[in-house]
Amino acid sequence: MDTMLLVQMVIASFSAFLLYSLIGFIPGTDETSVLMPVTLALILAEIEPLVVLTFFVSAFVTLGLMNIMPALIANLPGGVLSTPMLESALIIKKHGRTSQIIKKAAVGSAIGVVVSLISCLIIAKLIAPFTDTISQHANWVFIGGAIFLSLISQTKLLSLISIVPLALLFQGLRSLYWYSGAVPEGKNITTSFFLGITVAPLILSLLSLLNKKEKQALVVDDVTVMNLPPLEKQKQKKEAFYQRLTKNEWIGATFASFISNFLFVLSPVGLIVLFGEMVGKKEKDELKRAELKITTMSALAQSTYISGLMISIIALGLPIAPSAIGPGAAFFEAPPVFKIGHTITDQYPKNWLMAAFVIGSLLAITLVYFLATKFAEPLTYFVLKKIPHEAMLALFIALVCLLAYIDAGLINVFGVLLMSLVCGTLNRLGVGYGIQFMSLYAAPFIITLLT
Repeated sequence: MDTMLLVQMVIASFSAFLLYSLIGFIPGTDETSVLMPVTLALILAEIEPLVVLTFFVSAFVTLGLMNIMPALIANLPGGVLSTPMLESALIIKKHGRTSQIIKKAAVGSAIGVVVSLISCLIIAKLIAPFTDTISQHANWVFIGGAIFLSLISQTKLLSLISIVPLALLFQGLRSLYWYSGAVPEGKNITTSFFLGITVAPLILSLLSLLNKKEKQALVVDDVTVMNLPPLEKQKQKKEAFYQRLTKNEWIGATFASFISNFLFVLSPVGLIVLFGEMVGKKEKDELKRAELKITTMSALAQSTYISGLMISIIALGLPIAPSAIGPGAAFFEAPPVFKIGHTITDQYPKNWLMAAFVIGSLLAITLVYFLATKFAEPLTYFVLKKIPHEAMLALFIALVCLLAYIDAGLINVFGVLLMSLVCGTLNRLGVGYGIQFMSLYAAPFIITLLT
């Protein structure tokens, strides 16, 4: 590997750490909506794709831990992956253990990163002989994934019913663009559709304010008071890395991270809830159970993203996991995004791709671990007081509109708006992101089955 390229990858990883350390502290910054627009913008700027991949890996590792901080300190979900932790965070806050659980969550994240890097190599070797078979039947995997996620959701029947109508919507918009000449016939619009699904709940909420009744229901007379724990000025007793977790926490985080990597085609949120609750049942004490769940969930937030993207890129060369279908979709786009080959897998040797994951993840987790254990509380105070939440949301909505326009012109901006209204409504009714993403990717195949 070229030395200059290696230096660029390290710089990209550090830059992602700096940017997403601040973004991660802002409540409501969904993983896909803040990762994908920036990543795609970098690729369209013709930055070396391997450098962008390193940036992306570092970004989601940083975001995976930083998103947990608002949930632990202010009981506000940083992103979708931190939402399942809110209940346990309240219990920990009640017992005055917030500072300690931040350090446990940081160790849990480090476990998730290391375990997933090792286990994904094993999985990649195991499925290597079946790569062609999996690629040929990928559409069935997407449909099967959508059905499975529907069956484990709380709104099973509604989720199952929504798969085909969503496919009709996605493919119908694509056909409209071909018919109108907005894009060449046969070109699939995918990137802006992903973003439309991701920001759908936000756009639906904003447009709901234009309805008098909806707006009136949100009007409040009192100012919302957020109680943050006092900053600890006294020096705490120093602990070694391995001493911050109990034996059960080490086992729970490691076991859940390893097993979840074999289920990489499933929704990260679903896996976090599933394994978090499963591991938490081992502890009868309320506080110990809450700490065990958060430690395990923080490890899963890392392992589910790394495994999904890493196996899709290195082993399959096909976006087959939610983290690859959603946030990482830009790496599977055809030229002119990539000058050589059709995907990033075709463009680089596997050892180079592996280097991007190792450099991005290990550098990010080392820096973010130090940041979380030393400065999490003061940084949370700063972000919650000084950075307007509305400004960040407006920035990402603007990026979605821009990328929609780049994809297929003005008609696609309104197409994405239509999609957001439909997907946002379904999301509000309980049809999760994973089901919608799977339906999007399987849409062309579903239409062929119906005709």
